[in-house]
Amino acid sequence: MKLSIIVPVFNEEKTLKNIIDRVKAVEMPVEKEIVIVDDCSTDDTPTILDILASRDPTMKVQRHTVNQGKGAAIRTAQAMVTGDFVVIQDADLEYDPHEIPKLLKPLMDGVADAVYGSRFLGGPHRVLYYWHYVGNQFLTWLTNILYNVNLSDMETCYKVMRADLFRKLSLTSNRFGIEPQITAQIIKRNARLYEAPISYYGRTYEEGKKIRASDAFTAVWVLIQERFQP
Repeated sequence: MKLSIIVPVFNEEKTLKNIIDRVKAVEMPVEKEIVIVDDCSTDDTPTILDILASRDPTMKVQRHTVNQGKGAAIRTAQAMVTGDFVVIQDADLEYDPHEIPKLLKPLMDGVADAVYGSRFLGGPHRVLYYWHYVGNQFLTWLTNILYNVNLSDMETCYKVMRADLFRKLSLTSNRFGIEPQITAQIIKRNARLYEAPISYYGRTYEEGKKIRASDAFTAVWVLIQERFQP
């Protein structure tokens, strides 16, 4: 069996090699496939990717000629994955790849179709922005109200799922609206959704954080739109 690890990248020259090395170092109960989509980076990310790909010909790398957003990178990767399972791994260092195996276990045990790594179920996390926390909680609350579920962290990056489920998702969001869109469509397909606690090493805007307050409004619109679409 194989796990496809999707890494959307935009201007991550400081962390890219480190996160790929970490992903490779993790002992998995399955074969690993790394799929990287560079969303038209303007720093040294393309050069670093060329070096990494030359050292590992099994690594799949695709580049966008125009910057479109994280969602667009994930949509590009949708057609590239060949694994039995899929996980999204941000290219920064906020999420620890060593926690992927525990998220994968319910899938391999056949009890789940998708597993979310929750930052709010007791794992250690860096203390940062209060209003980001409020925004995350509001969007998760809205998801629970609209879709009658009891998630604790809808916006988490760590979404692990069966690859056949991932390929069936009709994704259209280009930016961070991809998180609620994936969640909405998973729930509407009656997938068995589980959560597990993870640690979270958040970074500041000075350190490269990209999500903005305006993305919360997009997420609200996506949640409402997806809820009432057939």
